[in-house]
Amino acid sequence: MFSKVLIANRGEIARRIIRTCDKLGIDTVAVYSEADAESLHVKEATESYCIGKPPVAQSYLNIDAIIEVAKKSGAQAIHPGYGLLSENANFAKRVEDAGLVFIGPTSDVIQAMGSKIEARKTMELAGVPIIQGVNDPIANVDEAVKTSEDIGYPVMLKASAGGGGIGMQLVDSEDELRKAFEGNQKRAQSFFGDGTMFIEKYIDQPHHVEVQVLADKHGNVVPVFERECSIQRRNQKVVEEAPSPFISEETRQKMLNAAVDAAKHIGYTNAGTIEFLVDSQQNFYFLEMNTRLQVEHPVTEEITGLDLVEQQLKVANGETLAFTRESLNRNGHSIEVRIYAENPITFFPSPGKITHLQLPKGDGIRHEVAIGSGSVVTPFYDPMIGKLIVFGQTRSEACVKLADALRNYVIEGIQTNIPMLLDIVTHPQFIEGVTTTKFVEEYYLSK
Repeated sequence: MFSKVLIANRGEIARRIIRTCDKLGIDTVAVYSEADAESLHVKEATESYCIGKPPVAQSYLNIDAIIEVAKKSGAQAIHPGYGLLSENANFAKRVEDAGLVFIGPTSDVIQAMGSKIEARKTMELAGVPIIQGVNDPIANVDEAVKTSEDIGYPVMLKASAGGGGIGMQLVDSEDELRKAFEGNQKRAQSFFGDGTMFIEKYIDQPHHVEVQVLADKHGNVVPVFERECSIQRRNQKVVEEAPSPFISEETRQKMLNAAVDAAKHIGYTNAGTIEFLVDSQQNFYFLEMNTRLQVEHPVTEEITGLDLVEQQLKVANGETLAFTRESLNRNGHSIEVRIYAENPITFFPSPGKITHLQLPKGDGIRHEVAIGSGSVVTPFYDPMIGKLIVFGQTRSEACVKLADALRNYVIEGIQTNIPMLLDIVTHPQFIEGVTTTKFVEEYYLSK
């Protein structure tokens, strides 16, 4: 096993990776910006290095600085966490070229899955169902209009690169499309350096269900069940749970099979997710592949007992998966909510100093947080400050624990989305387990 790992990330995911490395006796190297000098991940790592000024382009996205620290510190491998450089094929290639181990898939696989258009083509070849749409870039707005007329409105206008809902918009008419095309193209170019656009048929009232896969370097691919991630705002997940309360066992097995086929077809290794949209009749369609650890991975850990970060490290070290699909069992139900430093109505970030922090405690309650009392939430980074995860033997038990925990979660000094989360998880639609990706828009923002 590696003796030292550099973590090319910050916040709660950096702390999460440090915890597993500590368990395995692996020394950790933290990198940080000037704004994060007092952050918890910096204090908890074996050693830490400042790599630049607060803006991510001058610190956490500075590939040269990160690799230089890895070499200087004697780290043998780099864990990218999620976000930032985690799905940057150039970063993975630079790590590989430096003689270091990238804890994730190969740069070639990241490159192949980084383009949603190319991913559609690849999944179609693998026999995985894809949404009706185009497999070629849309050159201009007139071509977009013709394509949409052929498919039939409503359609989803999408950026081929990146994620997080950036560059994506539902359009119902030619007029809406003409207004939306250029703005989304520019937004994609600004965020991802790639303004390539494509169009898919809109699936009404879909569920967003993803399959976690683990794949080693010896050809073994194991699907680690699924997660439901339908509750979203601005196309970003807010509440995630495992298993999905919506799909049938027959649909589950078909989705797990499709995920394995997809991973094997592209020669995937390490942890990743195949994401699907599921319609009201439980037909499912490939959405995208995330070639990294997911924010919501703890719910899968809770129902399986696996440490997914440990599995990532072992796979990267060349070890064979110690379990098979048949030997892997799930137990109970787990739900995660993302705690954001933001106004719960406008979703605007709420940076500032946390004057008091009280985390709810109890059986089946888990926290992954980036903060403590006195911590400062800066305006430079994503406003997610932590995650609350609950586990119950049944979904009903997990729902009750989650609501109780949110009522006893105290963060003072900044605004958070906790009031919104409490409204969501106590709503009858959520309790029934029938929420779709339109839930926040239809049942929360419209009230």
